[in-house]
Amino acid sequence: MFGGWGLYLDDAFIALVASEQLFLKVNTQTQAAFERAGCQPFVYASKGKAVNLNYWTAPPDALESPAEMEPWARLALQAALQAALALRAKAVKSVAKRPASAVAKARPRKTPRAA
Repeated sequence: MFGGWGLYLDDAFIALVASEQLFLKVNTQTQAAFERAGCQPFVYASKGKAVNLNYWTAPPDALESPAEMEPWARLALQAALQAALALRAKAVKSVAKRPASAVAKARPRKTPRAA
């Protein structure tokens, strides 16, 4: 997808490494903090178009200090968890829109036990 590595905390995709740079997950609530710190967005080219993902560089000082990195990593985790919740809500909503017959077919059925 982006030619780099994805970093997870449990099931949350919180960061990526591409072109020897660390990019942390952002969302509409956290992106402004990254902008104020002078961070840059992760952008790559696909089919001749720029694609901007919700990942931004960490501040340079944070790369040199675990204490400086912690608040930025927490923001990335917050954004990743909110994105995961939104995906789950979307999946539940799409299942709820299916006709009852389709949902019943999708459920596993009990198989009779052999005597």
